[in-house]
Amino acid sequence: MNAEPRRMRFGVFLGPYHRFGVNPNLAMQRDLELASHLERLGFDEIWYGEHHSGGVETIASPELMIAAASQCTERIRLGTGVSSLPYHQPFVLADRIIQLDHMTRGRMMFGVGPGQLLDDARMIGIEPSTQRARMEEALDVILRLFAGETVTAKTEWFTLQDAVLQLPRYSNFEIAVTGAVSATGPSLAGKYGTSLLSLAATDPVGLERLAGHWEIVETESAASGHVPSRDNWRLHGPMYIAETFEQAKKDVAYGMPWLLEYLSHIAPTALKNFDSIDGLVKEINESGRGVVGTPEMAVEQLTRLQEKSGGFGTYLFQGSDYARWPNTLRSYELFAEEVMPRVNGQLEPLKASVDRVLASGKEGAETTARSQAEATERYNRLRAERS
Repeated sequence: MNAEPRRMRFGVFLGPYHRFGVNPNLAMQRDLELASHLERLGFDEIWYGEHHSGGVETIASPELMIAAASQCTERIRLGTGVSSLPYHQPFVLADRIIQLDHMTRGRMMFGVGPGQLLDDARMIGIEPSTQRARMEEALDVILRLFAGETVTAKTEWFTLQDAVLQLPRYSNFEIAVTGAVSATGPSLAGKYGTSLLSLAATDPVGLERLAGHWEIVETESAASGHVPSRDNWRLHGPMYIAETFEQAKKDVAYGMPWLLEYLSHIAPTALKNFDSIDGLVKEINESGRGVVGTPEMAVEQLTRLQEKSGGFGTYLFQGSDYARWPNTLRSYELFAEEVMPRVNGQLEPLKASVDRVLASGKEGAETTARSQAEATERYNRLRAERS
């Protein structure tokens, strides 16, 4: 039996970044509707984030979003993007994730990270400098619980005493660790045998470290007895396309400048302010940070990322209100129409068939015309014989 042909997969990583001023209730409803829209278009997955401050990323519980989205979809995979491990008692979170695995019948993915927003940590009394170490402590016991172990552990911030999950896993759901610029994410992915989700993949600093990050995954995997797969590596970045470059630029003037200004207060490598949308779009495209443009530009970006990384499995859009809602939906639709089939070679056999027809000249039309004339002549003869 032949193996399934390898193809790039696609999804949306929905923090989400909502432009200030949009009705938050409506925005949350749209976040759910997006799962159905993407499923119809053939996207593979959608991830929902966890944030508790900032006023832009307004999803507090990715598990609630996944549970709701699972009821109006059938195929698309649904991930926590991500669960901030230092914010949760590990046993309780693991128990909820197992329940979600059952509720989604195995479509759930468990993405984990240390948490990003400074106020999130401060409001619950966490010293931000401890978050990455706490993430690893939590991940270690959560993975043991998922494996069915009875766990006793005591750390500075949680205690488990003979803890064991009452439900087994419904499926062998995927677990993904986030990585950005530092080596923390890749090293953990290799150590624990998880997938890697590179959130700074198109950032100029993060882009140049992609190959090195995968080398870290391979090194740590070998030390821990795991076999990593590039198919489980996800790269994330901004992308917005329209029928023309000018239309794409006009569309993103709605939300991109405001949202990138917001991000400059959170991410150390975010873009600075620009005086015009022209300057902003030029910087994004020329630096390789993302794409604001056409399907052709999207194909070029994906090809570039494959070359820089050495190969990866899934590209994730940064889910943002860069454009108004109808235009955002159209951007995903246009990507499914024109980019997906080109990247995955789906048009090649069709092109070969079209080329054969065109190369035959008018032979097909002339043959059909002769057949039609012969059929008409036969009918006329039969009719004459009957009369």
